[in-house]
Amino acid sequence: MSKSASPKILITGATGTIGNELTSYLSSQGHSFRAMVRSRNNSSELAKLSGAEVVDGDFNDTLSLTKALEGIDRAFLLTNSSELAENQQCDFVEAARKMGVRHIIKLSQWAASVDSPVRFLRYHAVVENLIRDSGMEYTFLRPNLFMQGLLGFRETILTQGRFYGAAGDSKVSMVDIRDIARAAACALTEPGHEGKIYDLTGPQALSHYEMAEELTIALGFEVKFVDIPSQALKDMLLGVGFPEWQAEGLVEDYAHYKRGEAAAVTSGVLDATGAAAASFDQFARDYAQVFF
Repeated sequence: MSKSASPKILITGATGTIGNELTSYLSSQGHSFRAMVRSRNNSSELAKLSGAEVVDGDFNDTLSLTKALEGIDRAFLLTNSSELAENQQCDFVEAARKMGVRHIIKLSQWAASVDSPVRFLRYHAVVENLIRDSGMEYTFLRPNLFMQGLLGFRETILTQGRFYGAAGDSKVSMVDIRDIARAAACALTEPGHEGKIYDLTGPQALSHYEMAEELTIALGFEVKFVDIPSQALKDMLLGVGFPEWQAEGLVEDYAHYKRGEAAAVTSGVLDATGAAAASFDQFARDYAQVFF
């Protein structure tokens, strides 16, 4: 990966899970970048990174987007998953076009399609189509289910030895977010990724029961997966504070997994980065300490 000569890269979603990995990786590789944050309250560590320029920006404020995009050549587009996400991303694309951005790298989702029964996959596809029609270069990263999503079950795994979902025994080719971040970094800093769509998966497809077996090995105590009905999953998500729109969307996601529509294994990580994707057992070993 060649070093960028100037801070012409903009990272949105810079303080989130993927954004943290991406900005840390770019900094470690000697790249300069601009990071857009809505609030400075949780950006102190980001500001300490070598090569980082932190700027204020709000997806609901077009003027702030324009200022954040000034002088930018390549932008990484990521927003929170919410009812506002489609409009926010579309507004960003239009602002980027007006400001002369040459290339947008968008974090999309596996199987994005305007015809999908899954709301997340529909809105990602709408934004992808807008970027295609904008005249800007694009790279779409379409990751499958994140391995790190299991960290959200830390408490139940620690206290009950269990995690829950409505996926049945269908297999999912989960991907490590560190590989997503590396793919984004390559597209942001190297030529040759224009017009590419990378379906990002791990090297194998596992059922949630098999994931539990791998966690048992890595953690040293028994972990079980408990399959629950879709309504029970929705109730659980609402109970821990998810907004209804997002909870319903996650239920649709799990139905998508249960139908076996996320089991294919691809070479997307290798194609984007030149390195093999991390396996689930590697993820489990690397993050084992998080569960203690």
